[in-house]
Amino acid sequence: MNLTPMMQQYREAKERHPGMLLLFRMGDFYELFDTDAETASQVLGLTLTSRDKTVRMAGFPHHSLETHLHKLLKAGHRVAICDQVEDAALAKGLVKREVTRVVTPGTLTEDELLDPRQANHLVAVWSGNQSGNRNATLPKGSIGLAWVDLSTGQFQAADVPWAKWTDELARLAPSECLCPDCEGPSFLPDGPPPLSDKLRSLNPEMTITLRPDWNFDSAAALSVLSDHFRVATFAGFGFQDDQPCLVAAGALLFYLRETLKAGLAHIRRLQPYRQDHYLFLDEVTRRSLELTRTLREGSRDGSLLSVLDRTVTSMGARLLQEWLLAPLAGRQSIENRLDAVAELLGEHQLRQELRDNLKESFDLQRLTARVSTSRASPRDLSAITRTLRLLPRIKAKITARKAGLLAELESRLELCPDLRELLDKALVDDPPLSPREGGIIRRGYDAELDELHGIAKGGKDWIARFQADEIARTGISSLKVGFNKVFGYYIEITHAHADKIPPDYHRKQTLKNAERYITPELKAYEEKVLSAEEKIHQREYDLFLALRDKVAAETNRLLQTSEVLATLDALASQAELAASRQYCRPELCDDPILEIHGGRHPVLDQTLPPGTFVPNDVAMSSEAGFILLITGPNMAGKSVYIRQVALLTLMAQMGGFVPSQKARIGLADRIFTRVGASDELNRAQSTFMVEMIEAANILNNATDRSLVILDEIGRGTSTYDGVSLAWAIAEFLHDQVGCRALFATHYHELAQLAERLPALRNYNVLVREVEDQIVFLHQIAPGSADKSYGIHVARLAGVPAEVLDRANEVLKELESRHVETRRPLNVPRRRRREQPDHPSLFAETDFMRRVNKEVKSANIDGP
Repeated sequence: MNLTPMMQQYREAKERHPGMLLLFRMGDFYELFDTDAETASQVLGLTLTSRDKTVRMAGFPHHSLETHLHKLLKAGHRVAICDQVEDAALAKGLVKREVTRVVTPGTLTEDELLDPRQANHLVAVWSGNQSGNRNATLPKGSIGLAWVDLSTGQFQAADVPWAKWTDELARLAPSECLCPDCEGPSFLPDGPPPLSDKLRSLNPEMTITLRPDWNFDSAAALSVLSDHFRVATFAGFGFQDDQPCLVAAGALLFYLRETLKAGLAHIRRLQPYRQDHYLFLDEVTRRSLELTRTLREGSRDGSLLSVLDRTVTSMGARLLQEWLLAPLAGRQSIENRLDAVAELLGEHQLRQELRDNLKESFDLQRLTARVSTSRASPRDLSAITRTLRLLPRIKAKITARKAGLLAELESRLELCPDLRELLDKALVDDPPLSPREGGIIRRGYDAELDELHGIAKGGKDWIARFQADEIARTGISSLKVGFNKVFGYYIEITHAHADKIPPDYHRKQTLKNAERYITPELKAYEEKVLSAEEKIHQREYDLFLALRDKVAAETNRLLQTSEVLATLDALASQAELAASRQYCRPELCDDPILEIHGGRHPVLDQTLPPGTFVPNDVAMSSEAGFILLITGPNMAGKSVYIRQVALLTLMAQMGGFVPSQKARIGLADRIFTRVGASDELNRAQSTFMVEMIEAANILNNATDRSLVILDEIGRGTSTYDGVSLAWAIAEFLHDQVGCRALFATHYHELAQLAERLPALRNYNVLVREVEDQIVFLHQIAPGSADKSYGIHVARLAGVPAEVLDRANEVLKELESRHVETRRPLNVPRRRRREQPDHPSLFAETDFMRRVNKEVKSANIDGP
């Protein structure tokens, strides 16, 4: 098939970018061809046409690029943008085109395509095994992770234990993940699918990008890292040069260079992520506690983050989410944050003025990233200018503060006065979006540009003089000199004066009542003016590029300042929350205790009508007991209570105040939760299997400094299987782990554990029975409940009355038979019981014998 030169140009660009949709710039449109056109027509709703009845095509106007990019990326596509790189008017033959940018979910920097409150992570994963051996055994070491938020320049890496790497990946919630394009490594001894399949199973919405194996070669990866950061070793960054995470980081940097085709100066350091510096939260815990999304709707509203976030900048909002997902483990670091929050809380006017100033600032992190990658617009530079103007006021607010963290932030806040002065002199107050439109540079900044403006704008005086001279020369008093974009400058004379037209006038346009003319002198001036307009646009564009480069040279200072602003916003947000909701400062200690007076669930405390949430106390220590067994009916508040304890611990360790009257909290190394499960059919796992996997994770990994939250362990199997498992798990946590644990259950038999486990205490949720109705008091009190009130709850749920009546009949019969033979459980300590000590729930009672007799005597063949 013979291709036109333009289609040959398209094919070459397409071959260099396999697996991507290619947007091909043709004049004012981006066009797609063949299968790309079919895909775009479905995703974007474009009309599918054809070229010469053979090549399918679809397109859209160039000014709607961002809108369509968002849809394509959301649908999971990667896009290559092929632009015209020379002026069509100056091109000799075919206009030159090149792919100027590759757009993927993890390489976005545009505000229009990103959530301003959330980081956009690009992650690279490397196992240290590229052998391709599907039958390789599970490595016992670590997997290398590296991640970057290109929109802010934050670049981190860590070697993560194999048991935890998926939890870390879930914490980062990357939009795109890079991995080697090979069949290894294996994740289980029996030879599972390759790494890419494992990643897809973790998050089907995440874009998986396979990269050539050589991108993950150790020598090549270290070479690209060394070249970018200009270092010979990474010991100064806190790494050892043979760590797997550096290979992942190098592969990630390879990818960014290839896709962006621009500078990466804003990626200025690679930071090690030290897991032992943070309170570890696995994905089950983050999801169960609804830290950033609710379980039911998957919405931010109703999550812990939604009620904690009082930030006024997008930079602060992203940082606060980072603090929430990775609370601190070190006591001094937490106290530093608490000191800063306390001071801002006590200084109401200071806090309000600081927040008012921060509210006027722009997202300096993402603005700097766009400058560094040569994507910043004139409006981006203007936003940087306006943010820099605020810095002296912000610095004055935090000068001479007592809190060490505030003093440190004040010292790190770069005012950048030279850059601010430059931008103030150079930029107009309200520049256009495109640097090609002109109207960017302020008068007085550049002498050459001012001269060109004088030629273009000073034409009014010249035209007035020329018109006066021509009236005098021709004697035509109605002679007018004008201009329009189609015909340029002209002299207009009515037909009544046609006999006075000088011979050097050349007809240009005929009107109904007049003629328009041009003279050599007027033509020469027109060329001069039009040339000046073109030169103005080019000169402004050149000045803008030079200005952008000067801003890019200050990337380090700008990013340091943006980090300070984000931290100030997050701290002030926590102080504002504490002031508005009467939170208290937690007292931290190293002992594994929890003493909370008047504790409130942070989400329900804000979402329920004021005054309706019932506060509760918590007492956990060696004297008060470190395992609390909580019984009571559904809907009474058991789950709320145990989650509340976990959330207050987490909030304290992220450096925030907590919703209580008083709190003394021993630092935890991990928080574990088992608070409900659902079938995972795609993994062939039942509800009970999921429950047991989560329980096994807790029992195998909890330490004496952990906090464990258990809700209804054993509910997914038969009654006595469930009781047995719950019994054994409670014993193991008490005897082997020795951690703080809250255990909510309907198995009242477990209350007997308090008689044999010295550190276990019984608590129950109080209810009041009024005329066969129950009232939930939502109050936690010592002692165990003796009833579940399940039928009462069923009535509240709207179960039909005849079902409830029949359930009551069955319950009374079962309870009467059970009471007759019930004895205390006599379970040997940590030995498996071979037979239950009391009858099975399904043992044949008199009632069941009557039922069986009737069933056997029934005529099943009769009418």
